Amino acid sequence: MLDNMFLAQMDPVQGWTLGIALVTFTVYIGIAIWAKAKSTKEFYIAGKGVPSLANGMATAADWMSAASFISMAGIISVVGRDGSMYLMGWTGGYVLLALLLAPYLRRFGKYTVPDFIGDRYYSSSARIVAVVCAIFVSFTYVCGQMQGVGIVFSRFLKVDQDHGVMIGMGLVFFYAVMGGMKGITYTQVAQYCVLIFAFTVPAIFIAIQMTGNPIPQFGFGAEHQASGEFLLDRLDGISRELGFGAYTEGSKGTLDLFCITAALMLGTAGLPHVIVRFYTVKKVKDARSSALWALFFIAILYTAAPAVAVFARTNLLDTVAGKKYSEMPPWFKNWEETGLLKFEDKNKDGVIQYTGKTEKNKDRKPADLAMNELTVNRDIMVLANPEIANLPNWVVGLVAAGGLAAALSTAAGLLLVISTAVAHDLVKKTFNPKLSEKKELLVARIAAGGAVMVAGYFGIHPPDYVAAVVAFAFGLAASSFFPAIILGIFWKRANIYGVITGMVVGIGFTAAYIIYFKFGGLMAKIGITSPANEADNWLFGISPEGIGAIGMIINFILAIGISLATKPPPSEVQDLVDRVRFPRKAFKEED
Repeated sequence: MLDNMFLAQMDPVQGWTLGIALVTFTVYIGIAIWAKAKSTKEFYIAGKGVPSLANGMATAADWMSAASFISMAGIISVVGRDGSMYLMGWTGGYVLLALLLAPYLRRFGKYTVPDFIGDRYYSSSARIVAVVCAIFVSFTYVCGQMQGVGIVFSRFLKVDQDHGVMIGMGLVFFYAVMGGMKGITYTQVAQYCVLIFAFTVPAIFIAIQMTGNPIPQFGFGAEHQASGEFLLDRLDGISRELGFGAYTEGSKGTLDLFCITAALMLGTAGLPHVIVRFYTVKKVKDARSSALWALFFIAILYTAAPAVAVFARTNLLDTVAGKKYSEMPPWFKNWEETGLLKFEDKNKDGVIQYTGKTEKNKDRKPADLAMNELTVNRDIMVLANPEIANLPNWVVGLVAAGGLAAALSTAAGLLLVISTAVAHDLVKKTFNPKLSEKKELLVARIAAGGAVMVAGYFGIHPPDYVAAVVAFAFGLAASSFFPAIILGIFWKRANIYGVITGMVVGIGFTAAYIIYFKFGGLMAKIGITSPANEADNWLFGISPEGIGAIGMIINFILAIGISLATKPPPSEVQDLVDRVRFPRKAFKEED
């Protein structure tokens, strides 16, 4: 009877979301049980038995996180052209990883990035530094995924955002701890199918609705059916009328834009949870083909994201700007309940004033938008888009399921990196080489469980919106791993002293900069006050999202300089670099 009462109180969107979520979660858990890892090789690298096509799909799901599904189109929707840095950085980074690094790392034959760094730089100290960096980067990244899970649950299942994060923790804990890389890989294949279907179906519907063109990638450059103007021209015009800058014009400084793009691009090439994917296939040539498959699968979403952003922004402005609050459709009130959409009637006229206009005689800064009465969290734009466009309830529920699939797939991969770093690289390789495989697997599962708890905490207490938090992780990866991997593959002279110094200083500088500007509450507890107007105090005008590029440059300078000033690596290590780079000349390649 209570179940019937609960179902009767659910709105149609909530019902569809709950139904689709239950079906997809059942599939994910079923796959985890079916593909349960029975050895450390299966737990870490899926037994090297994943087909290229499946691995490409799993890699795409692993890489396209909540930031890609929920937040990327959201930030492009809100800031316009400036949001292109996320598109350029993340897609360019994956191409760089697939073409420049993946084959060599796969040929090296180690399970993890810390394993590569420990052996290449002939040092347990280097391995420990890499483990700490991997854990730090992965925790930063995973808290953005948990935050995305909370946002989806808070709106579509009417669950408090904190409780939504806890539900996501339970799901990830089950199939990450049970299945290891083998279970995660095949779960991610299913999650990719869900997330790409959920992203493209509403995009196609809205493209037809707004432009008559069923292909979103072409639709956002077509004519708006209702006005006869080109869609982007119409959006520019509406934005200017409301006091915002033109959508197709940017406001970020060129140097900051460049640094953010570089940090995202080079950080992608240093992310341990993506790199480990190239060890799950049988041969080096399979690593190359799975990388190409993954690029194809990623491109489907990334080429559609700008269109989704334009559709969402246009629909939002048409729906709320200058309209009476009492006439707002149900979706508006539903998102208000989550706290991610807020209306404050400053002039008490009952009309929503959504504007970029500032008070007179004031510089145009976001903090001065005193005339604006509506606050829209950019992370809701993709999720709310089908509701704003008045699409069928099942489409709205599908989008929610896609957002969960994107967040959970990446979270699982990151948690596996953390557990592998602790069990394999720290405990087994550094402190207890005689640890049995059974005990190592147990340590890995315990570490994954602990990582889930920490990730959940930061998902409940995030420092910024999802894409920004993920950008911090990419910056940390760029400033720590990227120089160590590049120099390790392409420069035989790189040694332990230079690389360890570069990694420690690079990630330390980047982390300190991010914490200073983005964790004001934490800084206050230790007696340091963050600046009130942070942008005026940025180094060379570079935001925390882009500072990883500077940290990377510092890392390279120190690593190269100190390596040249100290003794070269042993001859066997230099020979190892030759064998990895030139397998046909040095030895017959073994896969």
